[in-house]
Amino acid sequence: MTYKVEKTEQEWRNDLGDRYSILREAATERPWSGALLDEKREGTYTCGACNAELFTSGSKFDSGSGWPSFFESVNPDAVELKTDKSLGMVRTEVVCGTCGSHLGHLFDDASQTPTGDRFCMNSLSLGFKED
Repeated sequence: MTYKVEKTEQEWRNDLGDRYSILREAATERPWSGALLDEKREGTYTCGACNAELFTSGSKFDSGSGWPSFFESVNPDAVELKTDKSLGMVRTEVVCGTCGSHLGHLFDDASQTPTGDRFCMNSLSLGFKED
């Protein structure tokens, strides 16, 4: 897949520092540890690697999972969904539609939301721009 923002893995490693393992190697941060979990300001959540807009504060909700959760992306092209068969299970991985960096996973277990979806994201995969 070709993305609008492409770099070599060494360039990503240099640019992302300690966030590299999550954004480029699909690691997961510990639950309840992310700086954006309790973010309440109005604004836009962006990709932590390329700054593309991903989610709005209006779609964020408290899922009780320990990770920032959203019920929809800013538009269908903002994220790409991939089948993830790691860890002995089948899940839906969410990556940035602009640079392909790992953001988290999508689950369809959020009956309290308008879409029923829970985009469960790593705080370290995201940036935040206040309105």
